[in-house]
Amino acid sequence: MKRKAISLFSGGLDSVLSAKIIQNQGIEVEGVCFTSPFFNAEEAEESVRELDIPLWTVDITKDIFRLLKFSPHGFGKGANPCIDCHILMIKKAGFLMKERGASFLITGEVLGERPKSQNRAALNIIGKESKYGDYLLRPLTAKNLAPTLPEREGWVKRESLLGIKGRGRTTQLDLARKLNIERYSSPAGGCLLTDPIFSRRIKNLLMQGGLNINEVELLKAGRHFYLGESAKLIVGRDEEENKKIIQLALEGDFCFRVVGFPGPRGLLRNGGERGETIFKAASIVARYSDSPLNKTTVEYYRAPDGRKISISVSSINNEELEILRDK
Repeated sequence: MKRKAISLFSGGLDSVLSAKIIQNQGIEVEGVCFTSPFFNAEEAEESVRELDIPLWTVDITKDIFRLLKFSPHGFGKGANPCIDCHILMIKKAGFLMKERGASFLITGEVLGERPKSQNRAALNIIGKESKYGDYLLRPLTAKNLAPTLPEREGWVKRESLLGIKGRGRTTQLDLARKLNIERYSSPAGGCLLTDPIFSRRIKNLLMQGGLNINEVELLKAGRHFYLGESAKLIVGRDEEENKKIIQLALEGDFCFRVVGFPGPRGLLRNGGERGETIFKAASIVARYSDSPLNKTTVEYYRAPDGRKISISVSSINNEELEILRDK
């Protein structure tokens, strides 16, 4: 009987290698990639071509939002509920395993590679609380762990598995060359919730009770400025961000652009009721434009289709700009 395994597939080198090792044992492999506003399937969709296997995508946004509000096993250095997120993904992969008629699960986890979610205690917790621990094989580090069902039953050859541990990448890179694997994502990529600046912004959203997809997508775009109380301004850094910012505008938001010169778009949220905040926002938008004038004309309107108003402002000075900037 030919066995099938479900690989939790991020597109990173570890997940590619783990799938390849099992594939080389004559076992059919299918990948599953979990998505949310904090991590997507683009890298997995590119890397999966190395293996020529099906890739399923599962959106876990609602589950991640729930964990951001309360994570039973706590957070890493950022806003990353890594242990609970891994438990969640193993559970969902387990459901897919049953649906697809697979026998076990594989991941690219390596003992000691990540301090929060890949230490021995964390790996044990993830296996136990997901309820799929005995079906879970970690090919890159299996020899550092107790054998699970696929090994005990002889579905896989334990002697062909590895015993990598720690944060070094030399062994994986050497193995990639040996297996002629060229497409995989950079280890510097991954979940936005581990990014210090983005994590702080997420925590601010949580404190304000404003965690939703629109707010999260805004956090991912542009330069951010706080203009007092809950008012915030987002200023695009390129044409793509300019378009995204305007697309994310909600009813009541104010949208800005410089008239007559190339420049960014700006979106002001929770601050348009006060005239001085409008002028402050316009002066910041003008600062990032190509206008050489002492006074720049900035046009703004209230979303969705408010009347356009033009005002003349001076660009904000650098000292005040740095005070307002969310660094």
